[in-house]
Amino acid sequence: MHIVFEGRVVEWRGPAPFYFVPVPEDRAADVQQVAAMATYGWGVVPVAAGIGEVAFETSLFPKDGGYWLPVRKAVRTPLGLVAGDEVTVGMTVRLHG
Repeated sequence: MHIVFEGRVVEWRGPAPFYFVPVPEDRAADVQQVAAMATYGWGVVPVAAGIGEVAFETSLFPKDGGYWLPVRKAVRTPLGLVAGDEVTVGMTVRLHG
């Protein structure tokens, strides 16, 4: 399943700052349809994603009935991304089995 969406980079400040792009509700519903075939535990869903020219693999975090896409420093730095930036994400849910 391939999904394209736009979102804003948000910062979550826990013990260390983490950056995410929340998956819009309609796109999160699409992910939910295949989540059981993709998840490997704790509700996280493995994905291959891309923002701009940077491609990466990660896992969506379940949050408040939806999903958040983690955006590591290795992705943010070459793109110059900071909290509040609008991005377009291309994402493919990686199914297993």
